[in-house]
Amino acid sequence: MVNRKYSPKEIALGAAFLLLILVIVTFYILYQAEAIQLGYRVAGLEDRVTKLKEEIKKLETKKATLLSLRRVERIAREDLGLTDPKPGQVLYEGVDFPREKEGP
Repeated sequence: MVNRKYSPKEIALGAAFLLLILVIVTFYILYQAEAIQLGYRVAGLEDRVTKLKEEIKKLETKKATLLSLRRVERIAREDLGLTDPKPGQVLYEGVDFPREKEGP
């Protein structure tokens, strides 16, 4: 077997090639790790969006329940003791109604 001696130029070229391969592999691994990490973040944010949408639906349902006319009328009549207005108690803005004649 013959031992071949490498010139300094060949050794430097080989070392540069190995360094280039090492840099490429390092950046590839970093890229893949970042992609995986971003994937986890996206999945977490999608879960959060789903939960927030569910919460919005619940709150909209609660809002509709609280603002239902039946409920508002029940509270007005039972809790606040309000009744229907008597004739003459309702005033309309911008409308002139004939006034009742006062006594003789």
